[in-house]
Amino acid sequence: MKVELLKNGDFKSSYIIKDIDANIANTLRRTIIEEVPVMAVDSVTFVKNNSALYDEVLAHRIGLVPLKTEGKASGKTTVELSLKKIGPCIVYSGDIKGEPVVVYDKIPLTILEKEQEIEMTATATIGTGLEHTKHVPGLLYYRYLSEVKSGNAKIDSIVQTVRGEMNPDKQGNKWICDLTDAQADEIREIDKDSIKDSNELILVVESFGMMDAAKIFIKSIETLRKNVETFEESLK
Repeated sequence: MKVELLKNGDFKSSYIIKDIDANIANTLRRTIIEEVPVMAVDSVTFVKNNSALYDEVLAHRIGLVPLKTEGKASGKTTVELSLKKIGPCIVYSGDIKGEPVVVYDKIPLTILEKEQEIEMTATATIGTGLEHTKHVPGLLYYRYLSEVKSGNAKIDSIVQTVRGEMNPDKQGNKWICDLTDAQADEIREIDKDSIKDSNELILVVESFGMMDAAKIFIKSIETLRKNVETFEESLK
């Protein structure tokens, strides 16, 4: 298996992976959703809340606010957060104070009318998506790249307009490209035998902001490796 980085950003990274079974890619997808640990609010204690929202509803909203997860954090890491606001105002996620940092500070939590007040403390912990979806760090999706025969002027023209995760790559008498479904159907109408799936996958990781997209991908591979080692040990 060979991995080539296409694009890398805090919230999105993409890769070309050669000679990989789709089952492995799907396993990495499930690992990211279920087993890559990130931080989220675990418990909320209200000192005062006379807003229109019940404590339970507001606590649920606070629990889903993405928190930046540092690499040094472990399963035993706990941090304290606090929030205190007096109306009239809109209470935003950015009003939550403490470490770790809130990723998006303009998530509306509730509205306070005049003389309404919220005061609370919260504890955030490391967890995984197996425990709660608030610990899911992002999404992974993948698709096969298309292999298209070159030489037909109409088909070559379609391929050269492709603007997917990668630019079309001419390899001898064929193109390797990231077609949309509409473009693939258009090529099949011209010559159905000129297009097929290549042996390369394009894999995209999108982060919800708790952790950089590339770091999520690396963590998922490390977690998958540990799972395989644990399974092999259990067979001995």
